[in-house]
Amino acid sequence: MTKRGHIGMPSTGTRLIRRSAFRGAWWRVAVAAVILALPAAGQDAASQVRAEVERLQQLLAKKPVSFPGNPDANRGAGDALKSALKDQSVGRLYRSLEQIGQVTDFVHGAWTIMDNGEAVKSGMPAFEAAWEKSSASVSALDRQAQAVNWSESPAALQALSETAQAMTMPLLEGGRAFAVSTEPKDGLFNLGEAEGQAEFAAFVASLRLPRKRAAYQFHPLLPELQSFQQKVNAAFQPPRSIDLHVQFMMINSALKQAHELDATKCYAGALYQYLLAVGYYGMLDAAPQDSSQQTALKSALAAARQKLDASQRDDSIAELFLERAESQLAHVDGSAPSADDWKIAKVITEQVLPTYFAADHPLAAPQRASGKPVEITLVRWPYT
Repeated sequence: MTKRGHIGMPSTGTRLIRRSAFRGAWWRVAVAAVILALPAAGQDAASQVRAEVERLQQLLAKKPVSFPGNPDANRGAGDALKSALKDQSVGRLYRSLEQIGQVTDFVHGAWTIMDNGEAVKSGMPAFEAAWEKSSASVSALDRQAQAVNWSESPAALQALSETAQAMTMPLLEGGRAFAVSTEPKDGLFNLGEAEGQAEFAAFVASLRLPRKRAAYQFHPLLPELQSFQQKVNAAFQPPRSIDLHVQFMMINSALKQAHELDATKCYAGALYQYLLAVGYYGMLDAAPQDSSQQTALKSALAAARQKLDASQRDDSIAELFLERAESQLAHVDGSAPSADDWKIAKVITEQVLPTYFAADHPLAAPQRASGKPVEITLVRWPYT
């Protein structure tokens, strides 16, 4: 789940609320049965999303999540689901889906620790048994998502599903790495996250939401990603590189995922992650908005909504970000937007959406630079 100071879905390393091999894991059986049964007969996408939120709420009521060092974890998950339900009810379907994905990721990670923490104290054999079961579950759900033909679906659904699916194996392997390098229990959260991401990818792939406009024409994004990476590298200078280290980690994590998705021709997911990176970058220098600027921003958001509503093309990925901006300024509890909420809305309006439309005109592939390339590897330390 994301606190409102973040532009969007956090990377694996920046979750807000972090933290018998599968003895007592009743919820896994229930989850598998529900997901494999989707979509229910006669349900449209909005009904499916509402039903998924209600299902997660029921699971949390039966088995509240408990997470070390965060006594408010269950309440945070519940609040995020309420927000998702509110967004769905007012037509912000894609924003609702993002929040469902974040909750699914977190609660699966927390439940895996709760169900297996004691068992893996016996050592790596118990952890490996848990890993094998998680891997089997992830593989089954991945096959379900891979079987989908996206040609008649909105690009935003494809982007969300591709992104979640691409995270599953790195999370599984990362879990094993943490278990080996520290202790077995430190790898459990990753295993649960992998299952959560696989479940979410399969759920999104199951949605009954036909595309009603001309298809978006995707293309490789490598030149854009390389150009933007150079911009980020140039900005990574003290003191900002020290003071805003977490934000830079988020930017580079999104860019890394965009590169990986682009390399596997998952161009919808790559574009989504690229735009997330642009948003994270914009937040580095985002300034507070006074009342006149807030009024102007509301007008700009209304104009962006009008433009997307009138589009003859499937611009649902842009709509996803516009829905996020609208959601930031319309809290589920009726409270006023915070300074960060206004910053996020401004960055989306003035930087993310223009970047989306600029991507219509692919950049020329850059000339190969001489010398040895620099590779940045990001590592998530447990419970951060």
